[in-house]
Amino acid sequence: MLSRRNMIKTMGLGAGTLMTTQLQGQTPPKASQFSFCLNTSTISGQKPGLKAYLDIAAKAGYDGVELWIRDIQEYLEAGNTVSGLKKYIQDSGLKFENAIGFAPWMVDDETQRNAGFLQMREEMEMLAALGCKRVAAPAAGVKANLDLFAAGKRYKALLDLGRSTGVMPQLEFWGAFPFFHHLGQVLMVAAVANDPDARILPDVYHLFRGNSGFEGLKMLDGNLIEVFHMNDFVADIPREEQQDKDRVYPGDGAAPMQEILTTLKNMGGNKVLSLELFNPNYWKEDPLQVAKTGLAKMKAAVDSV
Repeated sequence: MLSRRNMIKTMGLGAGTLMTTQLQGQTPPKASQFSFCLNTSTISGQKPGLKAYLDIAAKAGYDGVELWIRDIQEYLEAGNTVSGLKKYIQDSGLKFENAIGFAPWMVDDETQRNAGFLQMREEMEMLAALGCKRVAAPAAGVKANLDLFAAGKRYKALLDLGRSTGVMPQLEFWGAFPFFHHLGQVLMVAAVANDPDARILPDVYHLFRGNSGFEGLKMLDGNLIEVFHMNDFVADIPREEQQDKDRVYPGDGAAPMQEILTTLKNMGGNKVLSLELFNPNYWKEDPLQVAKTGLAKMKAAVDSV
């Protein structure tokens, strides 16, 4: 007869051996693979036009682009066709990774929210016809403190809409926006949605500006982030006073870029690193040179990890 103590010891050894065997048999998670994308805000001040955005991104050597819905709509309203634009994107060799829009789908007002969902449907259908499978989903139009549980249910409904159109919403937060500015808020909304297709769209500047910091990224599963906005923030302007226009090239500011990219790399899953800047000084320069410089700095930052 085994004593109780010896039985527990034997059981513990057996469990420990089994756990060790299982761990040894597991394949370690693969490091993230990065691709490089140009958000056209970076060269929007030069106003080159939609086709020129694509030409510049292709010539600079990017893998893909993030286009703004308002630019696409303006191009189509000028008499151009969706099929023609889709072919132009395909011929450029670029992947249409994500689109930037501002439909008020998260607001409390039911009439406005219904209109926001209708706008989202129309924009998603247009993007699907262009070959884009993602769209940013910020808290546009929100004018009061959010009930994050209600926001999570609305995001769930938006994900359902995304599945029906083939264009999935990437939950976005803005660091200077008082009602939805923190990584903790966006994670709660995603958690309340309780949906395997939930995705968030973080940004170096917004993580800093909203005081989220960068440690929280280490808690995330790699599948939660598909697109990550790349930029940097300066050290000589107080955090609370920084604006979008103050963003600089990745590596030219005070962000812990190596730490951020190491975290993204270690979490696994493919990541689209998209350069998103609004710097008026860059808008005074040749847009192709700006695009090339931004890509070179992103690649240098990735190479360092």
